[in-house]
Amino acid sequence: MPLPATTHVAIVGAGPTGLALALTIAGAGIDFVLLDRQAEGANTSRAAVVHARTLEVLDELDPATGAELVRRGTTVTRFRIRDGARPLAAVRFDGLPTAHPYALMVPQDQTEAVLLDRLRALGGDVHRPYEVTAVTQDGTGVTLTTATGETLRAAYAVGADGMHSTVREAAGIGFTGSPYEESFVLADVTMDWTPGPREVSLTFGAAGLTVVAPLPGGRYRLVATVDEAPAEPDLPFVQALLDARAPGQATVTGVVWSSRFRVHHRVADRYRAGRLLLAGDAAHVHSPAGGQGMNTGIQDGHALGRALAAGTSEALDAYEARRRPVALRVVALTDRMTRIATTRNPALRAVRNTLLPVLARVPALNRRLATELAELNYR
Repeated sequence: MPLPATTHVAIVGAGPTGLALALTIAGAGIDFVLLDRQAEGANTSRAAVVHARTLEVLDELDPATGAELVRRGTTVTRFRIRDGARPLAAVRFDGLPTAHPYALMVPQDQTEAVLLDRLRALGGDVHRPYEVTAVTQDGTGVTLTTATGETLRAAYAVGADGMHSTVREAAGIGFTGSPYEESFVLADVTMDWTPGPREVSLTFGAAGLTVVAPLPGGRYRLVATVDEAPAEPDLPFVQALLDARAPGQATVTGVVWSSRFRVHHRVADRYRAGRLLLAGDAAHVHSPAGGQGMNTGIQDGHALGRALAAGTSEALDAYEARRRPVALRVVALTDRMTRIATTRNPALRAVRNTLLPVLARVPALNRRLATELAELNYR
């Protein structure tokens, strides 16, 4: 698509956050341009869980969109926590006060496809491939320059362009935090898995955190911390990892897709600098424990879209005041989960494994953790 000369809102990054923002302002009749540097959308699954609050937000945008996403996914009502093969606790979602009392397991490319279909139905689309290399603002607007030298003039620009955000750097906004020492393995596999496809399994162990979650089509998502992961974990590597951390529970028959990545826990010092705004991974990154990242980003996009639709500077300030504390809370939660799961201190592990089963049997505490993971506290 050719790049127009002007628009009201320029959105940099067409992942789930950018798409949710575009959908929100398209529904409000606001002119926008959604740019992405990739020639086409990523076809790997990456984030794989959509929580209840995010489904509520999608219902607000368009009930048919949320229903289509649910149709494409697999619902689970239980997160089971283990130490190796030993069950410690189960966090249940089926009693939560929501129309979606479950976690929806669906690959991220499917989430993006459903959101993009809805955006096209509203007359919008993604401009590809346009890599934004410079962003400057003045008293009346923002000028974005692409790698090919084309420019776009907008009243506002939103960085939904990930951890290495060009918009955030142009705004001069700090990104406070630090990286985790471990690397993460990410793989979609086919396997015989003893716990089965009705729950997400979070396994603690001295070697690291391991998460196994069901996906549609009989696949499973594996996320695991390791000291140093190979660039593309293969079947023998994945099998050996599961043999060590969940002995006797997994027989891997295929690796559909795999990768490695390193994780930071960071939050932008501000979400707004004049006419430049941030959302999603440009504003916060954290451990994948609990599957919070994409969900928080989609909710950012919706909240920012409503603020832009309000059309006042006060509404944009209120966006930061509302959503930045959420990011701080999510980062703190996922960091605690990761550090509790990966501690190598024998005494701390013993205390953890003794207390968790007791605490999980207290209904109020179980419900509180489920509510936090489902992000229902952020309505």
